[in-house]
Amino acid sequence: MDVQEIKQRFGIIGNSPLINRAIDIARQVAPTDITVLITGESGSGKEVFSHIIHQLSARKHGPFIAVNCGAIPEGTIDSELFGHEKGSFTGAHEARKGYFEVVNGGTIFLDEVGELPIGTQARLLRVLESGEYIRVGSSKVQKTDVRVVAATNVDMFEAVKAGKFREDLYYRLNTVPLKIAPLRDRKEDIHLIFRKFVADFSDKYRSPNITLDDSAIQVLMNYSWPGNVRQLRNIAEQIAVLEKNRHVNGQTLMAYIPSDHHSNLPMRVQQDTPKDDFSERDILYKVLFDMKKDMVELKKLVVDIINHGDGVSNYAANNPHVINALYEDLDMPKQHDSTLTIQHPTSHQRADDYQLTQDAEEVEESLSLVDKEADMIKKALKKHKGRRKAASEELGISERTLYRKIKELNL
Repeated sequence: MDVQEIKQRFGIIGNSPLINRAIDIARQVAPTDITVLITGESGSGKEVFSHIIHQLSARKHGPFIAVNCGAIPEGTIDSELFGHEKGSFTGAHEARKGYFEVVNGGTIFLDEVGELPIGTQARLLRVLESGEYIRVGSSKVQKTDVRVVAATNVDMFEAVKAGKFREDLYYRLNTVPLKIAPLRDRKEDIHLIFRKFVADFSDKYRSPNITLDDSAIQVLMNYSWPGNVRQLRNIAEQIAVLEKNRHVNGQTLMAYIPSDHHSNLPMRVQQDTPKDDFSERDILYKVLFDMKKDMVELKKLVVDIINHGDGVSNYAANNPHVINALYEDLDMPKQHDSTLTIQHPTSHQRADDYQLTQDAEEVEESLSLVDKEADMIKKALKKHKGRRKAASEELGISERTLYRKIKELNL
């Protein structure tokens, strides 16, 4: 059976070299019992290729079963695949055959095989290596003759490196890799597949057929189709059922395509941060900035008093390190860098003629953020005559936060 006959038999639409190559690999590997790993994005049609491999093999008259490994809970998947004995766990009221026992002589398709737990992976490896398995709760080894076709939409090599998948099982499953190309890499097939879908749905719902103009065809070709063939089928069905105008243009088609071409479900919803959290931070920043501003103003005031006042010469003479520290903080140059010489002012001298040249020493100041915060709140309340709403607006915080601060600080 050649590639075109396989397409007709299994309903595969398209002439892309990528899809033709995948069908050819499936046709060649089908007569053997080699394990096949089918990789491809979700919705690209991996299960169809498992049917091709089974139907073209010597096992075509034997049973076929498709198992979604990601849909079975971790606690029961061993029982589902390999069976269990009566009383082996809570709820096991009777013995049960597993899929590998039921499908003996046929083919089992393990979809989303990358979701298997590590313990189940070890059991599966033994089946692939020797055809042996043990039921849950039993010690008797049983044999099975099953051809395994596996599929996944995750990067298995990355899963192996991350320790989420056994390396030996990966190479055992990947005897023959079969990659299904995503729909966006088969642009020449998109319009053909869409036409087939809308024709089938129009016939199913007994409605006139759908046709596309050039602009609509371009929309189909340019869209990324993250859901692949499954998404294209879904949109074709929507249009066949809902669209009154049976000749669809690009603008009409865009109404059925998600506006965010890159979004995939599930999506994360960013929650708003409570307003009070920002108010707490804002008041702290405001207090710190105001403290810095007040300190600068205070230093300028002291320097101005020293420069223009006659009653502080003794203080300047006895505390030169304080004076020099003030000059340094305000970026005001000193006349000397070594010793301090103070010339007492005459009636024609000013304090800025003093020669303050001793090296400055760091002045340690005790700054209490709580006290400063309380002081700022007191000032705001005093300024607005106790009106909390106006005071909170002045401080840049909510009235509720201000009320809580008043209680905390016992104001």
